[in-house]
Amino acid sequence: MSKTDPGNYFEDFRLGQIIRHATPRTVTAGDVALYTALYGPRFALFSSDEFARSCGLRAAPVDPLIAFHIVFGKTVPDISLNAVANLGYAEGLFLAPVFPGDTLTATSEVIGLKENSNRKTGVVYVRTTGENQDGEPVLSYVRWVMVRKRDEAAQIAGQKVPELRAAVPASDLMIPKTLDFGRYDFALAGAPHAFEDYAIGEKIDHVDGMAIEEAEHQLATRLYQNTAKVHFNQFERAKDPSGRRLVYGGVVISTAKALSFNGLQNAGLILGINGGRHVNPYFAGATVFAWSEVLDKALLEPGIGALRLRLVATKDRPCTDLPDKDASGAYPAEVILDFDYWAAVPARG
Repeated sequence: MSKTDPGNYFEDFRLGQIIRHATPRTVTAGDVALYTALYGPRFALFSSDEFARSCGLRAAPVDPLIAFHIVFGKTVPDISLNAVANLGYAEGLFLAPVFPGDTLTATSEVIGLKENSNRKTGVVYVRTTGENQDGEPVLSYVRWVMVRKRDEAAQIAGQKVPELRAAVPASDLMIPKTLDFGRYDFALAGAPHAFEDYAIGEKIDHVDGMAIEEAEHQLATRLYQNTAKVHFNQFERAKDPSGRRLVYGGVVISTAKALSFNGLQNAGLILGINGGRHVNPYFAGATVFAWSEVLDKALLEPGIGALRLRLVATKDRPCTDLPDKDASGAYPAEVILDFDYWAAVPARG
């Protein structure tokens, strides 16, 4: 019996299967510093202990996407080591803030399986939960990923495509227990725009662009202990028509989210992920641009609102014309991400 693990192939998964993932990871200030170095986010709530304390928290939490990437990385050796591509996200909830010093673990349940018609691959749907050292869930999300089969002739016993909600209801969003925007300093945060200043249907070009280099995306993916072959193994990727390693989709999400600061300076705290798709491949070297659309609004409690935001990212195409899918749902080749999420914002009322 081999001591090495080649990862799971599509036929290895079973509906209802529970997978407890290795390796626990303690989040440190180093993770925060590296995240800032990689993406350059400027959201005050995650940058300053003093600012966070003025908002009722004991210190600056880590950006929710740091927790997402760490938990996601735990799942890769078991779920997507043999993936062709990660396809999408849904039903994401950030359930409690994560602080430096917290230790995160992850568990996944297989909730869907669908073999593709070519019989070479299939789509695996999993619901993943990340917990801290006290066993408290800090986030939960569904993702689906296309995984290779080891044996094209292998029979798949049970198949099911799960029914997923189009969006997380605002009533399900979890505000950090002590969060209070009553003393929110808009000047220190970078802009005066509050919940009331955004309108449903409003679209914002985030103006700035940022290139992702080969070394940066390799470093970022290793940082989250993501071992997917499509990101690292150039020997294997040379057999692909592109001949190149794909950039981990989370790198694109974090880059686009950092770019969204210009126009959404007070909407850094992600509360939920409604959906997300990597609609075209992205390879290092291209410059990422982004724009956002306000899809919905909800006042969660006095002083705290939530914006449902659609974040669209492009490669080598500024977003002055807000590039988007056409009437048939097809995206321009330059669009690489369509990400739908809820973010908390201060409200004046």
